[in-house]
Amino acid sequence: MANTYTQIYIQIVFAVYGRESVISREHKEELHKYITGIVTNKNQKLIAINCMPDHTHILIGLKPDMALSDLVRDIKANSSKFINENGWLRGRFNWQEGFGAFSYSHSHLGAVIRYIRDQEKHHSRRSFEDEYMKLLRKFDVAFDDRYVFDFIADQ
Repeated sequence: MANTYTQIYIQIVFAVYGRESVISREHKEELHKYITGIVTNKNQKLIAINCMPDHTHILIGLKPDMALSDLVRDIKANSSKFINENGWLRGRFNWQEGFGAFSYSHSHLGAVIRYIRDQEKHHSRRSFEDEYMKLLRKFDVAFDDRYVFDFIADQ
């Protein structure tokens, strides 16, 4: 897209299906690299990533020629396939349907990068559910809390 100039920064957050804690420390770095490759191959810019045992945070610079939902679909589908093909779990791995996306200005990038990098510290004090609900409220996202998370017990 010639003569198109943008700065679109999005933090994407999505959970493991059933909110199971199955992303192990031993595979975390490899998963980060794989997801980075997916984003890069879609000609988008991955700025920060942190996969926790039950969810993932990604900060991207999004170009306007790609729909965010298409990018997230590709990240989730391809990373699920990667995890399953490598046999990291006994059962089948899937991400939960849906995602959260929160936009930031350039001046906030440093704080968001630190926030994503320090997820382990955040989750020693606050659950993912609390963190995610706080993000939805902070960004004034309309939601029905009955449909925010799928838990194994709900199946």
